[in-house]
Amino acid sequence: MQRLDGQKIILTGAAGGIGSLVAERLRALGAHVTGVDRAPCPACDESLQGDLATPEGQAALTSQLAARHVDMLINIAGVQYFGLAERQTPESLWLGYAVNLIAPAMLATAVLPQMKARGSGQIVNIGSVLGSINYPYFAAYSSSKAGLRGYSEGLRRELHGTGIAVTYFAPRAVNTAFNNSEVNNFLSLAGMAADHPAFVADRIVVAILKRKANASIGFKERLFMAINALAPRMIDAGLVKQTVAARQLFPS
Repeated sequence: MQRLDGQKIILTGAAGGIGSLVAERLRALGAHVTGVDRAPCPACDESLQGDLATPEGQAALTSQLAARHVDMLINIAGVQYFGLAERQTPESLWLGYAVNLIAPAMLATAVLPQMKARGSGQIVNIGSVLGSINYPYFAAYSSSKAGLRGYSEGLRRELHGTGIAVTYFAPRAVNTAFNNSEVNNFLSLAGMAADHPAFVADRIVVAILKRKANASIGFKERLFMAINALAPRMIDAGLVKQTVAARQLFPS
């Protein structure tokens, strides 16, 4: 397997269930991994504690990253709201877009000048299948990941020929604490299985090493993503049963 000896990697969400596993794998390949999270990141060589949810926290982190040598930025940190759209608070809406979309763009902005100067680097954004198949009860989360997918695509085209790769990876449901009991109940009602975190971490690392433009998990999911792009009304019809069944999770 390709080595990453000496590579300086910034990894957000490094204290989480997926981030910590990705950190372990990257370090095993010789990389020096600095984790960014609100809590210390034991799986990393170094921790930068900060808040990606506020303009002040984002500004502080971008200043720190701009002053460091960064070969690769991996944006894994994310937050999720599951429920009726009208019950999502304004604070929760702001939090989701700030962490899932604005923070990755802000951090990329901080490290791109040095990458351009060297003519090498990689930006990795971890999105979601829900960024391509916008699910009911995940409206804000889906739209934030759809935005991240769009940002990644636009940035990749902008950076063509610079030596900087942009990778967008879209996992499906993963069996971590990211899913609360209501999400797990929804997955059960919808007949959807959650992947093991180690499996997902392995796939992320493979996509990184191959410098893939886009990668995702699941043939069925890739098929539905393609159908949704070409004929979204077909997906509308296919989701009716799941949507109606899930309404029992939200009593009046």
